[in-house]
Amino acid sequence: MENLTHKILKAHIIRGEMIPGEPIEIRIDQTLTQDATGTMAYMQFEAMGLPSVKTELSVSYVDHNTLQSGYMNADDHAYLQSVASKYGIVFSKPGNGICHQVHLERFAKPGKTLIGSDSHTPTSSAMGCLAIGAGGLDVAKAMAGYPYRLTMPKVVEVRLIGSLRHGVSSKDIILELLRRLSVKGGVGKVFEYTGDALKTLSVYQRATITNMGAELGATTSIFPSDEKTKEFLEKQGRPEDYRPLQADPQASYDETIEIDLSQLKPMAACPNSPDAVRPITELAGIKVDQVAIGSCTNSGYEDLMKAAMILKGKKVSPHVSLIISPGSRQVLLKLIQSGALQIFIQAGARILECTCGPCIGMGQSPKTEGVSIRTFNRNFYGRSGTLSAKVYLTSPEVAAASAVSGVFTDPSMIAYEDDFAPEPQIIDDGMILYPSRDPDSVEIIRGPNIKPIPQNTAMPSSLSKKVVIKLGDNITTDHIAPAGAEVLPYRSNIEKLSTFVFKNNKPDFYDICQNNHGGIIVAGENYGQGSSREHAALAPMYLGIKAVLCKSFARIHKANLINFGILPLIFENPEDYDKIQEMDTLQLSDLKNLYTQRSLEIYDQTSGQKIRCRVECTDADLDLIMAGGALNYIRQNAS
Repeated sequence: MENLTHKILKAHIIRGEMIPGEPIEIRIDQTLTQDATGTMAYMQFEAMGLPSVKTELSVSYVDHNTLQSGYMNADDHAYLQSVASKYGIVFSKPGNGICHQVHLERFAKPGKTLIGSDSHTPTSSAMGCLAIGAGGLDVAKAMAGYPYRLTMPKVVEVRLIGSLRHGVSSKDIILELLRRLSVKGGVGKVFEYTGDALKTLSVYQRATITNMGAELGATTSIFPSDEKTKEFLEKQGRPEDYRPLQADPQASYDETIEIDLSQLKPMAACPNSPDAVRPITELAGIKVDQVAIGSCTNSGYEDLMKAAMILKGKKVSPHVSLIISPGSRQVLLKLIQSGALQIFIQAGARILECTCGPCIGMGQSPKTEGVSIRTFNRNFYGRSGTLSAKVYLTSPEVAAASAVSGVFTDPSMIAYEDDFAPEPQIIDDGMILYPSRDPDSVEIIRGPNIKPIPQNTAMPSSLSKKVVIKLGDNITTDHIAPAGAEVLPYRSNIEKLSTFVFKNNKPDFYDICQNNHGGIIVAGENYGQGSSREHAALAPMYLGIKAVLCKSFARIHKANLINFGILPLIFENPEDYDKIQEMDTLQLSDLKNLYTQRSLEIYDQTSGQKIRCRVECTDADLDLIMAGGALNYIRQNAS
């Protein structure tokens, strides 16, 4: 008896055995990119020299860097549109919507595999599609026809029973999982949802859960394709894409978690981590300065209509700035037809375009020490653009109720209508462009901010480098390669982007790397959690980082390190972390022996101590590392 995850993997597996912890390779049907990661991914694809993509479908979205305060973002958009037209890629124009919302609406299909250069790609798994976040180079390789390599995950059944009460949201389901398991509780796992409560959860509600499953560190999360999926696809004018797909009765799982929805209460993730979860009743009365409703987590039609029902006939508190950002142009058109947009405007909301916006630090930063309630998926330190801000993650219901009262408010304690206008069937693909029928005539547009991909050198057999930074647990990709309006325009200019690496942790990090010809990074648990941005590996590679030594890695970041030829090392004894200090010189010898023994003795030349570490990599991974990264390896084998 097979679970749903195993069914889809079995239909796509190319190499390996489906044993948890073992390496496997799977065929990829669809890919997606967004502009913050896509420019580099398509430059990497171009470097492979193929005439067109080899996937069933590849889509390029522009949703992150839409604030055009200079020429850089606009140049990237022109490059992305021309590359898409030439190489057989569908292009979603700026303003059409957030990649995950649009892909769910227009392209995701039950039973398909999808990887995307954004960690929240699992959003599409809300309809029985196995969608996984990956680094941009892995997406480029998939577009070139290479299989996607991953470690076979455990499959965890999340059995949902009962039903959500008034004021409680599907956001509270995933917050409850984060409360129980933490931001590293899903590493090496897929969360597969089952139970009688599924019949009460729409695809929009499921998408909130699969989207934010990324915060657990999970490989992905998945719901079955059932009557709710059929209903959603019919409203999208895609009934032919529906196929029923679910686990067999009595399917086996590695673990089972049960959540009684009737027992859940409205909750919030408190600063500065998605797993710092507390009930709203414990936060009641805290003054709120800003409320932002949107992002790929909560910007669908149902999400915004629930907020509209609470705001109907009311005004936003005088000291609160309320921001609404619909997830897609299609959602915005539906809000207009249903009258919800008028409700928002009359309440005093500010309406943003259909993009990621504040979630990625692109505008709408809170005031100094401001309290911001956001329906987003991440509240990492500094991500909002204001280092001193206190950012909380909640449901649209909590956000809307608190915007009116001006303080944290439990929506289950106030009266409002749970029902709203049925979703209008509006389909408008006017801002989706299909590739040229004459690709040879398409000229690639490259602005001056688009720089060549930096090349790494092969890994030497031994090296001696200084520890240029020592960090604690749960270091995110936002720490390594910050987001925000100042940094994002340089995503296609690694030379410039590298000057921002660790700028909020160690302002002189760039200079230290320059003065010491690179070095080694030492960190604690769960290094590299958060987004899929490969710039958090690519920029350190450019600065000469040769290895990262930590207690454990986040999945996508470890893959990115391997793709760019940086050695991912794990302490055999976590207590040895305390023996190493910043600027110690570490000597790594006989690196070729990693193929046979997967362990290494590091000699700290500064303290005179010896430290054991291991490499959790396959031979294929080591081939990439020793070549100086995947692109070097591909070029060498092509020649």
